[in-house]
Amino acid sequence: MYTIGIDLGGTNIAAAIVSKEGEILIKESVPTHRERSDEEIIKAMAELSIHLIEKAKIEQSQIHSIGIGSPGMVDSEKGILIYANNLNFKNSSVAKVFQSYFNIPVYLENDANAAAFGEYESGAGKKYRDMVAVTLGTGVGGGIILDGRIISGSFGGGGEIGHAVILADGDDCSCGRKGCWESYSSATGLIKHAKQMALKHPESLLNKLVKGDLEKMNAKIPFDAAQKGDAWAGKLIDEYIKYLAVGLTNVIHFLQPQVIVLGGGVSKQGDNLVIPLKKKIEKEIYGGKEFFKTEIKIAELGNEAGIIGAAMLYKLHE
Repeated sequence: MYTIGIDLGGTNIAAAIVSKEGEILIKESVPTHRERSDEEIIKAMAELSIHLIEKAKIEQSQIHSIGIGSPGMVDSEKGILIYANNLNFKNSSVAKVFQSYFNIPVYLENDANAAAFGEYESGAGKKYRDMVAVTLGTGVGGGIILDGRIISGSFGGGGEIGHAVILADGDDCSCGRKGCWESYSSATGLIKHAKQMALKHPESLLNKLVKGDLEKMNAKIPFDAAQKGDAWAGKLIDEYIKYLAVGLTNVIHFLQPQVIVLGGGVSKQGDNLVIPLKKKIEKEIYGGKEFFKTEIKIAELGNEAGIIGAAMLYKLHE
């Protein structure tokens, strides 16, 4: 038995045939062409799926189900994409339309939730009952899984933890609010603050490592500069981890998960991130260090998490 997992993005549609053990058999992607209608994009996803089946030389009858991870607000029970700001989908019956190409179960979920479910089933969260995935990328994404169920609220938009305010009247956020956690703990936020620090302190290694071109700044460079002993980079990273700890402590206070799995580009720092982060959470946590029982782990599946999680969505409907 195989399933198909699809990661629908604003730029590309990635799809894979996945075994029941969560292993990718074959994977390909095509451009999304976001200006197209919802039905045209659904057709493109179906055609990509058919192509993969043919290329893998298996029969359609061997495909148990198809799962789709999509940006935006999703009604997973009805298979409806309620709204996605970077796609022309609004109250779109994705699962129903897709089934006109494949007469098998089709499941739809928010892409961050799908990625979290991938880690839960086959990655860093597979030994746990309750898990929160936190993605430190362009934004701060979240996926909440409690007792094996994805928690997305009554209206399909739950889990947007990056838009919890951690500093009232703080930095502007792309959502229109000020002081969102995303503004401080995303890779985007780290890069922004690194550029500001570099401008204030031209002698800093932050400038030398980008050879004076701040457009080359990325989320890895501040960590590299700090590890080389640069005081200003060290201060920047300390501030970054402080705000990350504040947000994660809030998550722990709200949900008490067994594990928080960190993904996204910043998570590649591994112990350089996790060790000081745990120390700061210990100081923030309600009741003190002895009550800090949630494990903090680095995601294992990387860019494959969304596809694997989408392929595994059928498990939520068994």
